Amino acid sequence: MTEEAPQRPKKILVVTAHPEPLSLTSALTAFAVERLRSAGHEVRVSDLYAMKWKAAVDVDDFPGHPADRRLDVLAAQERAAVSGRMSPDVAAEQEKLRWSDAVLLQFPLWWFSVPAIMKGWLDRVFTPGFAHGPDLPPPYSEGALGGRRALLSVTIGASEPSLTDRGIHGRLSDLLHPLQHGVFWFAGIAPLEPFTVHDAHSLSAERYAAVEREYGQRLDGLFTDEPIPYRTLAGGDYDRDMRLLPEVEPPGTTGLDLHMRPRV
Repeated sequence: MTEEAPQRPKKILVVTAHPEPLSLTSALTAFAVERLRSAGHEVRVSDLYAMKWKAAVDVDDFPGHPADRRLDVLAAQERAAVSGRMSPDVAAEQEKLRWSDAVLLQFPLWWFSVPAIMKGWLDRVFTPGFAHGPDLPPPYSEGALGGRRALLSVTIGASEPSLTDRGIHGRLSDLLHPLQHGVFWFAGIAPLEPFTVHDAHSLSAERYAAVEREYGQRLDGLFTDEPIPYRTLAGGDYDRDMRLLPEVEPPGTTGLDLHMRPRV
């Protein structure tokens, strides 16, 4: 019987967003970084508030853009990414993503989405010419950033039942679909099921200890747990208009679940 070769250390980018260093988000960030490093992985952290990250896309992202020229944002982003003339802060974050084997986003759910500063990180970093584009691998398949994994770690004030199919807020998986599918999977990054902490405003010390145990297990499985089984654009499930073919539609499945392969 041969012994299984040990898994090589991985490179993980942790992106976190909360203005309070004593917040639950900050505590979970510190826990994740320590857990991953203790497992032998190399970790880089982008603490967006500590970095005073500029959230808005504007002409300053494109050094040398003529003042009298109309700013076509997507075209300018692609030119800057391809030519290596992106603003230094964006270029540094793109380099971290190139370096990484996985990316972890740690954030509180604010108004059913990420904090504005993290949305600005996504807007400015996942640019054409870097995360997608006609000269890069096709989206919703291997993608420009294929081979990587992603984990969302989300703290939520609402209760878990309120974020289900019959809950007043709607399904959490639907709320996170724009991130999981529309950002990560579009760029080829395979997202895992998110780690969530509900009723986050009222955590007892005992419950926080349980949260750490559960989070530790999820972090340990970052490279072994099965990703969400999204369908691939190149896999024959969609027509030329990117519409799901009727013959592959699972009976009784509706909504965003249509874009996941049946779990075995």
